[in-house]
Amino acid sequence: MAAARTSQRIDSAAAAESENPDAGEVAPEEAVVPVGTAFAGIRREFGLPGEFPTAALAEAEQAVAEPLSSAERTDATGLPLVTVDPEGSKDLDQAVLLRRRGRRGFRVHYAIADTAAFVAPGGALDRETFRRGQTLYLPDGNIPLHPPLLSEGAASLLPEQVRPAVLWTVDLDSHGAPIRVDVRRAVVRSVAALDYRGLLRSFEAGEPHPAVELLPEVGLLRREQTTHRGAIELGLPEQRVEFSDSSGWRLGLRPRMWLEAFNAEISLLTGMCAAEIMLAAGVGVLRTVPDPDEEAVLGLRRSAERLGVYWPPEQSPAEFLSALEPSRPESLALHVAGTRLLRGAGYTAFRDGKPAVVGHAGIGAAYAHVTAPLRRLVDRLCTEICLAVVAGRPVPEWVREGIVELPSAMGNSDRLASRVERACIAQVQAWELADRLGEVFTATVLRTDGEAGTGEVFVPEPPVIARCRGAELVRGQRVSVRLVDVDSAHREVLFELADAPSG
Repeated sequence: MAAARTSQRIDSAAAAESENPDAGEVAPEEAVVPVGTAFAGIRREFGLPGEFPTAALAEAEQAVAEPLSSAERTDATGLPLVTVDPEGSKDLDQAVLLRRRGRRGFRVHYAIADTAAFVAPGGALDRETFRRGQTLYLPDGNIPLHPPLLSEGAASLLPEQVRPAVLWTVDLDSHGAPIRVDVRRAVVRSVAALDYRGLLRSFEAGEPHPAVELLPEVGLLRREQTTHRGAIELGLPEQRVEFSDSSGWRLGLRPRMWLEAFNAEISLLTGMCAAEIMLAAGVGVLRTVPDPDEEAVLGLRRSAERLGVYWPPEQSPAEFLSALEPSRPESLALHVAGTRLLRGAGYTAFRDGKPAVVGHAGIGAAYAHVTAPLRRLVDRLCTEICLAVVAGRPVPEWVREGIVELPSAMGNSDRLASRVERACIAQVQAWELADRLGEVFTATVLRTDGEAGTGEVFVPEPPVIARCRGAELVRGQRVSVRLVDVDSAHREVLFELADAPSG
């Protein structure tokens, strides 16, 4: 079985301490738990949605049964688009094609699943998507935003299937900057469903799919602009849950592939273009993270000074963090401390002009969600705004009314998704360490609370983030820690300092 999509970066681990100690039923500590039942207790604890309401399913079935209308849709089935996703994915939101534009520049074709073709405004399915907000991913199965007959079927950009889509066409100059943007409804046909590992092997063999052979070149150009924009990126390891028949549920670290980073740049590019379209029209929804305040930056500078890491006065936080050597423990601690720079994330809806806060500090630009409508509610409505603005039509009233509810709906679903991810990771940590009490591990100290005599450590093998006792804990240093308590029922793990810190 492929690695599960449930994962979390270590910067969220501080909140992983049990928010509800009544975790419900859990698996026996040494049992290999069958896929599909392992995390039932977490599903019950958080009251996660089950089956879709009958009326919502009926609407979905009716939408699928109706023939696809080609009215106002460009026939783009001749474009050899491909999807690029984790292995085994069925909810395929995006299909891409990269081409050169003359001797200078590039053209990006980016087809996005058109969920609005299947979800009637104001209907039962529409209401249910507002209730859910987004797809929730658990290691033993997801809880989809849309019924699977849509998200994994009629609306998904599956290979060799004609599908309704919203086609973005973005022309880039020779430096990778957008100079022209078009968005319209279309019908498309993906010619292949690629996965990251297979695509990586094809690049290594010098035989990538023609649709994405320019991805390294375009992706690198876009990456080079990231620091220049002042984007604050945190290079943090990401835990993931894995399953095998022999060892059951285990933790791993999600590898960082250049291919994924470059592919993500196409999505970010589209989201930034969407934000500019909506800002120009004075109506839309942005994903916002305010610029860090002076105290947050000074706090990070103080952390760097305490850890003995030089930060040139003229260097911005984005430049400083991007220049850190990722393998060093003090770098890891500084990236964790850097999470304070990215507080206040939210969704900003506006209908009567440009809002006061428009930027996303983690991206260094205005940004909007439009590229994952199968998995995220906000994308469908933002896409409708962009389509109307570019076509010179009024934004539909149902969209103008709906965006008022989006910050609350998306904020609630984001918080729920984060809590569920943390609970799943914490549960697997407890299961995996249950029979290792008393063992000593090498760890990096991420945070400390001197007054309480405790802190938080990252153990790379197995990749665990947990509380640790010890008055001598020093942030950013490698230490030896002993596992002293595991409580699977409450998803808690506790270490204690085994010896004095070392550099």
